[in-house]
Amino acid sequence: MLDNKGFDLWADGYDKSVGLSDEENTYPFAGYKDILNKIYKSVLEAKAKDVLDIGFGTATLTSRLYDQGIRIYGQDFSEEMMKIAKEKMPNADLYAGDFVRGLASALLDHKYDAIIATYSLHHLGDEEKVSFIKSLVSILNEGGKIYIGDVAFWSRKDLEACRQEAKAYWDEDEFYFVYDELKKEFSNLSFDQVSFCAGILTIGK
Repeated sequence: MLDNKGFDLWADGYDKSVGLSDEENTYPFAGYKDILNKIYKSVLEAKAKDVLDIGFGTATLTSRLYDQGIRIYGQDFSEEMMKIAKEKMPNADLYAGDFVRGLASALLDHKYDAIIATYSLHHLGDEEKVSFIKSLVSILNEGGKIYIGDVAFWSRKDLEACRQEAKAYWDEDEFYFVYDELKKEFSNLSFDQVSFCAGILTIGK
């Protein structure tokens, strides 16, 4: 598992390595661009004005929303990725820190029309995911939505099939989303399977 120093070292080549996996349709980033595009369109169609990005990385998605005049807030634990994101979004409210230990107090003092998390929440265990997502729901405006784009599956059986297919490439330090298990905690959860190993989970308020 990469810590913040690992992500700092990966920052310059991150977008390239992700893109290569997506183009080759391989685990874990097959469907990556489609997921980002779908979330981008959904946020615009919802006419969101304030958007929080959890683990914004190099701001591949949020910089596009920023360019549309949306107010961007975010937190990421990589200082190097934050530098890249700041160059793209100089007026965004970005904070450094590991969200596993909690969001910056300034972020908790605000309400959002949309909260997005792309390929970041899989660092949380299954129980941690539930409690963290519930905390995000509490800072959503009424009618707002959480969009989670990540490695995700309809069922545990589908996840295990992917694990067998990926074999040596499977990351045992990451905990992926299983829709039918998470649905028990969030009745208004929906799932759009985008590739064989990833999709978008949406939770409305």
